[in-house]
Amino acid sequence: MRLALRIASRYLLSKKSHSAINIISIISVCGVAIITAALICTLSVYNGFSQLIGSLLSDIQPEIKILPASGKTIDGTLEVWDEIAAWDNVAYITPVIEETALAVYDRQQPVTVKGIPDSYNQGIPLIKTIITGDFTLQSDATQHEIAMTSEGFKLRDEITSYAIMGAGVAMHIEAGANYSRPIELYAPRRYGRVNLANPSNSFVSQRFYVSSVFFTNQAQYDDNLVYIPLEDARTLFDYPTEASAYEICTAHSTSAQQLIKRLQKRLGDEYIIQDRLMQNGESFRWIQIEKWITFLILAFILLIATFNIVGSLSMLIVDKQDDIATLRKLGANDNLITNIFMAEGWLITMSGALSGLLIGVILCWVQQEFGLLQLGNSGTFIVDAYPVQLQWSDTIIVTTIVLLLGAITAGYTAHILRRKLGV
Repeated sequence: MRLALRIASRYLLSKKSHSAINIISIISVCGVAIITAALICTLSVYNGFSQLIGSLLSDIQPEIKILPASGKTIDGTLEVWDEIAAWDNVAYITPVIEETALAVYDRQQPVTVKGIPDSYNQGIPLIKTIITGDFTLQSDATQHEIAMTSEGFKLRDEITSYAIMGAGVAMHIEAGANYSRPIELYAPRRYGRVNLANPSNSFVSQRFYVSSVFFTNQAQYDDNLVYIPLEDARTLFDYPTEASAYEICTAHSTSAQQLIKRLQKRLGDEYIIQDRLMQNGESFRWIQIEKWITFLILAFILLIATFNIVGSLSMLIVDKQDDIATLRKLGANDNLITNIFMAEGWLITMSGALSGLLIGVILCWVQQEFGLLQLGNSGTFIVDAYPVQLQWSDTIIVTTIVLLLGAITAGYTAHILRRKLGV
């Protein structure tokens, strides 16, 4: 095989009797290289968008979320939650309540209300997303605040509750941070029947002053989400001890996947345990679908490009008929001659694959460092340049596909040669 490889390398680099063969060989190498580089760059861009979405969600979503497998609520009186809170790999755990309510100010809008404790920032850095106001859920018991009303100035209650709302919600109901009037949240009573004579009695309402407005640049949160104190959420939705979910932040030395395995073993099948990827399964799933559909399209184009290799090898076989006759007279058998042209096909594929990998990696690095390829006008999007993240697993997959197609091409050409040689 070493002899076949040496002869094949000479054939690859030497000048052929017909210039068309050289041109087709160059086109074959360039075709494989360009498609390989395109595969690397395309997959890296999709990885970059996935990483970008994950980084945006990390400011408002927990690392781990525990949901009931059936029903809507979790029993918050179980001792298992105190047990989990004492684990070394759990930095923070809290119950939360998520339900739908009607927000009313100058206008009204259905919103998702999320009840959280005052210590919520210890696990989820919601404060990073606040664009106006301060992170406040309840007023300091040692202070009084002055509010303007239609009757003039008056002292606001010490235990006033506050809401933190998304920018889209604030714009729609025309409310804002530190406005003089509170917003009202209406929720249907959890138990009891609707009183047709007095429908308003079928709702529970509470008032909240808006302490701050957050902005994540994601419509599903900015246009729908309102945070209120956990105890007020219990009252509004009549969840005295229940919770909609438990949210967990891991200790620095622990990965989320390790903790999820331990939680699943401890809690069993009665609970659904999700990491950030699972919490946003739809968004990430569509990115992955688009990524691999694009991969298949480019792989098909690569398959077409490898047909050039078949043409190049076929013409080379015709061009080297005299060399084949000479090799036979020197004692070469048909297997050696076949191996020479198989090795030639491998060399063309390897040259294109290695060149494409090198070009793809360099382009990804340049985009990561300098952001040459822009998304549009500065400030129009979340990021100015296309996000790129090169993953070596993708590089291995692309290399494997290219080499597999090269092997099929070389094998097919060798099959044709064997038929001609009568082997």
